[in-house]
Amino acid sequence: MSNDTGIRPFHIDIPQADLDDLRDRLARTRWPRELPDTGWSRGVPLDYLKDLAAYWAGGFDWRAQEARLNAFPQFVTTIDGQDIHFLHVRSPEPDARPLLLTHGWPSSPYEFLEVIGPLTDPRAHGGDPADAFHVVVPSLPGYGFSTPVQEQGWGNLFRVAQAWAELMSRLGYGRYAVHGTDVGTGVAGMLAMIDAGRVAGTHLSGTLAAMPFGPSVTLDGLSGADRARGERFNAFQADGLGYLHLQATRPQTLAYSLNDSPVGQLAWIAEKFAEWTDPAAKLPEEAVGRDRLLTCVSLFWFTGAGASSAHAVYEGMRAYREMAARQTGDHPGGRQAPAPPTGVAVFAADTTIRSVMDPTGSIEHWSEFGRGGHFPAMETPDLLTGDLRAFFRHHR
Repeated sequence: MSNDTGIRPFHIDIPQADLDDLRDRLARTRWPRELPDTGWSRGVPLDYLKDLAAYWAGGFDWRAQEARLNAFPQFVTTIDGQDIHFLHVRSPEPDARPLLLTHGWPSSPYEFLEVIGPLTDPRAHGGDPADAFHVVVPSLPGYGFSTPVQEQGWGNLFRVAQAWAELMSRLGYGRYAVHGTDVGTGVAGMLAMIDAGRVAGTHLSGTLAAMPFGPSVTLDGLSGADRARGERFNAFQADGLGYLHLQATRPQTLAYSLNDSPVGQLAWIAEKFAEWTDPAAKLPEEAVGRDRLLTCVSLFWFTGAGASSAHAVYEGMRAYREMAARQTGDHPGGRQAPAPPTGVAVFAADTTIRSVMDPTGSIEHWSEFGRGGHFPAMETPDLLTGDLRAFFRHHR
């Protein structure tokens, strides 16, 4: 880690020894037994994971994916003692607006690669050049190449939002747009409070019908798509929170498995892609492709982010509970400018319900789509790009 507050170029170059070690570990996997006829009901099926691991070891080309990642300008800067990795792609259009994109778990800036071209250069992708953005995509602390984490506290999304505001200042951007998904929605919401005078608007995806550890959604009064979303959320709350309970309570215990076993890390992430992507996709690779799924997993494996992101979840959940317990209604950061406008995109696998999330009707822009899921930038980049353009077209 450097104490330099400047911006340094970054290039991914995973040592060959790490690739050889990965293949060796995969070859020596001690596979568990599996009870017959359980399918996906108890987690990732054995035959499926064996096949996926074999492709990771023998068919997946990390160097090709590494070259693709390195085709995008990447940098590192040190903020509050922590190295922050980010992509920064400037538009060729002179009047382009800055747009900050924040990923969630289990992900990295790689999630947004398919939308960067259309967002930065709409003219080259059949769009209106007036919709162009300069795109900034940081790695959350503890994820990707924003590792290792130097101290406790980087799971607090308020601290992350402060770092993002500083990052945009270092890049010379005054007013900027914000998009967040999953954990990134929390960062976006914090930015809307602490940097409201500079944030032109916040666009969100990957939101839930309610807090995972809170009450279930009341289905009375819901109908159609909203009732289906409520039912999915309640089922998720009853049967799909094991990963979150473990990360939110015992991240260090989990860290040993994720940091030592590539198959363990593979199963941990593949299960979420299976459950959270477009319901029309029977397997995660049908939604995002095998190579993109394994690139995501490889980034976690090579950087040790399985362990450090679990600690970020632990700290983030505690910070949220402390904030909720106080119930002061005061925003952090002192006197606030008026809140920026908000837009929300809901994709097919999402559980977001407008009447629950927005009972007062304060959300300005609301879109619902019949395809896609928790990773729309990977699954349906056309829909996400179009919705970002539509919302921010009116907010400079």
